[in-house]
Amino acid sequence: MKFNKVWLMLVLSLSFVLVLAACGGGDGDTGTDDESANDDNGEETVSGPQSGGTITAGMYSAPGHQFNPLFYSDAYEANILSFTHEQLVQLDQDLQWAPSLAESWEINEDYTEITFTLNDGITWQDGEPFTADDVVFTYETIMDEDYVAAGGVRTSYVVKLDTVEALDPQTVKFTYTESNVNAIFDASFYIVPKHIFGDVPLAEMPDHSASRRAGEVIGTGPYQLTDMLENEQYVLTAYEGYWQGTPYLDGITWRVIEQSVMPGLLESGEIDMIAEPNGVPAADFERVDALDNITTFVTQDFGYQYMGFKLHHRTADDVENGVIDPDNWIENEKLSDVRVRQAIVYAINREGIVNGLLFGMGDVLNAHFPAASWAFDEDAPEKYEYSPETAEALLDDAGYVDQNGDGFREDPDGNEWVLNLDYPTGNQVRERSAPIIVENLEAVGIKVDLRNPREAGPHFDMLEKDNTDWDLYLAGWSLSAADPDPSGIFLSTDAYNYTRWNDPHSDELIKKGVQAPEAFDQDYRREVYAEWAHYVSEQVPQVFLYSNTSNYAYNAKLQNVKEYPSTIYTDSHLWYLEQ
Repeated sequence: MKFNKVWLMLVLSLSFVLVLAACGGGDGDTGTDDESANDDNGEETVSGPQSGGTITAGMYSAPGHQFNPLFYSDAYEANILSFTHEQLVQLDQDLQWAPSLAESWEINEDYTEITFTLNDGITWQDGEPFTADDVVFTYETIMDEDYVAAGGVRTSYVVKLDTVEALDPQTVKFTYTESNVNAIFDASFYIVPKHIFGDVPLAEMPDHSASRRAGEVIGTGPYQLTDMLENEQYVLTAYEGYWQGTPYLDGITWRVIEQSVMPGLLESGEIDMIAEPNGVPAADFERVDALDNITTFVTQDFGYQYMGFKLHHRTADDVENGVIDPDNWIENEKLSDVRVRQAIVYAINREGIVNGLLFGMGDVLNAHFPAASWAFDEDAPEKYEYSPETAEALLDDAGYVDQNGDGFREDPDGNEWVLNLDYPTGNQVRERSAPIIVENLEAVGIKVDLRNPREAGPHFDMLEKDNTDWDLYLAGWSLSAADPDPSGIFLSTDAYNYTRWNDPHSDELIKKGVQAPEAFDQDYRREVYAEWAHYVSEQVPQVFLYSNTSNYAYNAKLQNVKEYPSTIYTDSHLWYLEQ
């Protein structure tokens, strides 16, 4: 095969290095003189980076129309933000923290303070200077008590944050309430402009034109969102004043396309790139990999697909007020028995989904950590091999039996027992797995109402707002490659705890995993996460389905693409089209 491949089963080792300072960063000039030469016919040719041209990238579902990093929620919106906005630091090819908006940083001995020095000469895409005040504003907004009520879900970045202060226009200091193992990661969120949002009431910020309207979304990144036809295409135009030098490409256009037509569009050159969040489907990969005009890159995904259990629902008042208080939650009795949840895992032929729908380009998952993570421990979680017989025995033991002879089980009180299943469009494998899951569950007597799929944006909006008739749902997580800390998803009080799992022991173990000073030892953390993974697999707050490979494809003429384990979007200002 011709693709540049990172071995699929390789467990990437992310060393936990206590770096007290990091230096580097761009000097503001990415341009090089084009070198001219003559070909065999005496005609002049150009080698090296050339400016000009645009590329068209495809994604399978439309963004949820939120382009303010403080409030975005889906991976399709992230496809835009990856080019328009930036962070203080970014991951390099070795999954170590490297400079971005910050040129360097220093951390005190007990990891309670981290001070960043910002790069000079950075401007927002409207020409205003970027300063430490923008960093302070971003983090103080997330810390605001009304942030969640306004629709924000990024609270995990500020759990241990005490203060963030601008020491001068180029220096910003984060102070934590205790030693913070993830101090750098917690300071790695996208930065938003204070001069745009500083006077906007927080509740109005998500619907502000600078959060939603092309031409008004302002970041520090190499490209600006300048035009869009909602649900169809999103146009990014090179920002000439970009602090690392004007991008070589004139722009990038994102088109929303159907997965089924993607190979043909790549072959014809109508689209130039398929990348995050789902890449090239495994069913199409061999065909795409054989195209002479396409370069492919395969790496192990840091995320996974799952079927969530809505174990609790928030009250209508809490949803309206943006409150996440487990003490107020209403238990979903249809899924309260752990034996029922375990039975559901046994009943689903996950290996069949991987082999049949992913063509073997993935792995069945039994815990939160995929193989790409250093926290992955194959032996830690319970293994749920496909076993309808075990599922039936567990359901019988829990008192869920077919009492009226219709082929479906009633609950222990003899009432009809139907589980609703909701899922989004956009990911063909996920869409095709939904009826397979229903078939598997009905084979053991569980009646499922498979509801019509929705676009990803509305699906996740309803999921976040805890619609009270939801029982089962399909979704996926794109996990951070920087650190495996699961607190942003699994802590009971976290906004992204969509299952509304309320388990004090799980919370205790998650917090133990980042407890200083012990957690400065990666072996300690690995042991804690193995214990947590085992516990989660026993309690089954969700069905871990599979982790697939990330199959990226891009035009062979597109040069300077950095094929990192976590993304191919790094330093997109250096991309150019070979003439």
